[in-house]
Amino acid sequence: MISNDFLRMMSRYNRWQNAEIYAAAAVLTEEERRADRGAFWQSIHGTLSHLYWADRLWLSRFDVTEAPNVPQKSSATFVAAWPTLQRERRALDDLMVAWTDRFEEGPVDGVLKWFSGSLGREVEAPLSVVLPHFFNHQTHHRGQAHAMVTAAGGRTGDTDLFLMPPDMWPDR
Repeated sequence: MISNDFLRMMSRYNRWQNAEIYAAAAVLTEEERRADRGAFWQSIHGTLSHLYWADRLWLSRFDVTEAPNVPQKSSATFVAAWPTLQRERRALDDLMVAWTDRFEEGPVDGVLKWFSGSLGREVEAPLSVVLPHFFNHQTHHRGQAHAMVTAAGGRTGDTDLFLMPPDMWPDR
């Protein structure tokens, strides 16, 4: 079982880590961000665009925002301009924090039903599985972006959850 405390912590961790990776990527040139580095979504920009696309898709399943208007195969180019991707990422991260802050205190239970375009069918899963997956997917792709940014010479800060500055932690 997961709790509201877990969701609030993870949304803040997500926002912190996105700020870190975007800051590190911002010092690279446009060509460095767009270079095909052999990752699943090819480039740093493509990976971060896909992650933004996927977060929007998941949040649409929770009725928090609208779904992206392109299929998954186009997610690496969903947001073409770097300044737009930076701005939209910050806004979405703030929205995620506000959303998790609205969860009732205590355990989070229930089931989510949705149509999966990648599977081509209806899916149903407990929120105790889906919500951790949502944050795990972010960490997975941010890790890929982190590897590409550091390989390109960029520098990021700490990534360990326990090192998140205490002033970013959720209020108790």
